[in-house]
Amino acid sequence: MKNKTMLALLLCAVLSIGLLTTGCSGKTEAPSAQKPEADAPPVQDSEEKAGTASALGSLHSFSADTLDGGVFTQDDIAAKDVTVMNFWALSCGPCIVEMPDLAAFAGALPDNAQVVTVCLDGNGNEDTAREVLQEAGFEGVTLITGSEDLLELSQNLMYTPTTIFVDSDGNLVGDAIIGGQENLSATFLDAVNVVLQAGGKAEISLEG
Repeated sequence: MKNKTMLALLLCAVLSIGLLTTGCSGKTEAPSAQKPEADAPPVQDSEEKAGTASALGSLHSFSADTLDGGVFTQDDIAAKDVTVMNFWALSCGPCIVEMPDLAAFAGALPDNAQVVTVCLDGNGNEDTAREVLQEAGFEGVTLITGSEDLLELSQNLMYTPTTIFVDSDGNLVGDAIIGGQENLSATFLDAVNVVLQAGGKAEISLEG
């Protein structure tokens, strides 16, 4: 009987140690997100909400090769009040479908705003990229390589197309716009004016 009592105490001790050490690994799993009830108010966070463009990085310092053989840097960003930067890929169907709308939007902007595209798989596929852009009517700058901030930002992207809006200091302002847009011009114009308002600049409207 004494031996059985000792064995029971030993088993209890082993179980207790096991329970204490469970979940103490260096990496803990994130808890599952609870789905809020329909009438529940949104949770306000003191930090900027996840998914905003600024979470992707900035464009304070970088250099990029353009499709036409030039170089594009932060100085070209600084020359405009706002730069619309569209990240796309030749392998992305929705990117190519929206390109004519993007070209039309770019052509309607006033001089203080510009559209720049970044073809993520354009390096080595320059001829194909040119064909797509020419067919869409896009006449602006397209980047095919990038370093420093542009490289880091590109690596942080999850989807294409993704469009960001950049002020003259190289800061990403507002939310990134992901996926094709049913009314691209209206959506992008609203985002452009958010950047201008943040910088104390007058809002714009599309020409024509």
